[in-house]
Amino acid sequence: MKLRLDLLEHLTMEDIAEVALANNPRYKPEPRFSQTGVGSLSPTSIEDSAREEALNTALIRKVEKRQAETGKPLDPK
Repeated sequence: MKLRLDLLEHLTMEDIAEVALANNPRYKPEPRFSQTGVGSLSPTSIEDSAREEALNTALIRKVEKRQAETGKPLDPK
């Protein structure tokens, strides 16, 4: 997957929070989280991967729409 740096300036904190919350159920803190502050993400299933790809595609389309509304051209690459 190509990283779309041209869309970063149109990304909002709400978009970032939405993606973070979507991954939140996968997060598993270590037993001593309060002391270490460390945890990990559990592996994804095929369904989780497909859902994540669909959410990412929807986010890209939403940010592309914002970019088009500002009148800036899309990255030709």
